[in-house]
Amino acid sequence: MYIVATFRHSSELELAICELERQGILTEAIAAVPLKESSQQEVLVFDTIRHSDGISMLDGPAVIGTIGSVLGASLGFRWAIGPIIGGLLGLVAGAALGFALDWMIHLKRRKERKRRGHHVDVVVIVECSPDQASNVRHIMERRFALGIGQLGSG
Repeated sequence: MYIVATFRHSSELELAICELERQGILTEAIAAVPLKESSQQEVLVFDTIRHSDGISMLDGPAVIGTIGSVLGASLGFRWAIGPIIGGLLGLVAGAALGFALDWMIHLKRRKERKRRGHHVDVVVIVECSPDQASNVRHIMERRFALGIGQLGSG
C-alpha cells in the first residue's frame, strides 16, 4: 500500500523522512517529489468560457462606468451637449478610470505576492505494509503534512 502526503519544503519534511527511515521503512520505499512552480500567465482582459485566470479586469470599469454615465446624464441636462452625450462621456470616463484602478490594484497584489515568495510543495510517497500504515500516517501528521492520502487497501 502507498501513503501519499504533501509537505511544504521545510525541515519538518526532512525530519519526517528521517523518522520514517528509523521506523524501518526502506529508503527505496520513500519517494519525495518537489513540485515545480508553474510559470505566471499573462493577465487577460477578457475571460472566455474555456479559460479564466481568476482576475476580472472588467468589474471595476463596469461599476464605475455606470456611475459615470448616470452622473453624466444627470449633469448633461445643464450642459449644452445634452444628457445622452453627457451620459456617454461619463460612461467612457468612468470605464477608463475603473480600468486604471483595477490595473493598479492588480499590479500591487502581484508585487505583494512576489515579495512574500512562493512556497513549493513536495509530494512524499511511502510504500509500506498495511500494518505500518497507521504509524506512517501518524508520523506525517506530527510533522505537519498539508494533506495525507492512502492508495491501496489495508
